Amino acid sequence: MVSKYKQLKQHIQSKILDGSFRPHQKILSEYEYVKAFGVSRHTVRQAIGELVSEGWLYREHGVGTFCADRSKFSSPSFRKNIAIITTYISDYIFPYIIRGAERYLSDKGYNVILMSTNNDFEKEKQALENVLSQQVDGLIIEPTRSAQANPNLNYYLNLENSGIPYVMMNAYYEELEPLSLTLNDQEAGFRNAEHLIQLGHKRIIGLFKNDDMQGVQRMKGFLKAHRHYNCPVDPSLLITYSTDDKFSKPEQAVEQILMSQTESPTALISYNDELLLQLLDVLRRRNLQVPRDLSVVSFDDSHFAQISEVKFSSIVHPKERMGEDAAKYVTSLIEQPDAMLSSIVYEPHFIDRHSTRSLHSAAAVETE
Repeated sequence: MVSKYKQLKQHIQSKILDGSFRPHQKILSEYEYVKAFGVSRHTVRQAIGELVSEGWLYREHGVGTFCADRSKFSSPSFRKNIAIITTYISDYIFPYIIRGAERYLSDKGYNVILMSTNNDFEKEKQALENVLSQQVDGLIIEPTRSAQANPNLNYYLNLENSGIPYVMMNAYYEELEPLSLTLNDQEAGFRNAEHLIQLGHKRIIGLFKNDDMQGVQRMKGFLKAHRHYNCPVDPSLLITYSTDDKFSKPEQAVEQILMSQTESPTALISYNDELLLQLLDVLRRRNLQVPRDLSVVSFDDSHFAQISEVKFSSIVHPKERMGEDAAKYVTSLIEQPDAMLSSIVYEPHFIDRHSTRSLHSAAAVETE
């Protein structure tokens, strides 16, 4: 259990790092902290005393305690550190993104600090506090649950106020309008659905993650393709899920659809390759074969698209190129603060591994 003085100390540090306390701004008095936190005066003095000795605060006798200007502790001419924060580090496509960024940054003489959030807002807050306290040169970050309201926006504003450039990849927080590098996920969703619809599929299961921008945009493209081709969407075949239930809900929902539908679906679009690999187990349990019984397509063209006995069609994610471009952007902003840069949107490319089949020929055979 964290002691009371450490809890208070962490609270004050967070207020400094998120910009609530600016350099040379007076913080609350000891009495005010005693009253607000229900702790003893000794606890308050211990917390503030450590923050003073560590350079976070300074005292003026007879006046009060103030937030220190921590920028004076940094030496920009000697620091060459870039932080990379992703939702995950060792899973799925993230090693490829990190590899692309690391290779470029290493060649440029920058040190790389890697952190992950596990797609959790509290861990994102901790990572941003680490960035601000370590006085890094720049930041490359993948937003956490980018389709939801973010409680950490103050930290990003404090990065801007501190002159620390950052770029976002895979998604971005719309409120901040940052430089970003993203796949055109809406177009990707449209192309996957279009591919199936043009093959004659009308009953298509769609699985989309709803707490990040990629999933929301891919679903939007899926719906637009159905409208474009005047193909009604069966709401019972549209499955949305969040980070918290990604290992349970999609599999259970697909199992239920395959068991209960009077008219069987003929195709499935998965939010990404990782999920589709998981869903192949459901198809095996029901003795369904791809593409004979169910056509499948996915997103990201990761190694998962080829490691199983089923090689599935997928939209290409730029991966290493995105990481390298993000590194180029953040170093440009460090070395040329006035550089005029625009966000990058990568257009999708469909890789066909023949995990889909045409229903047109089957319909023709049936009418003969």
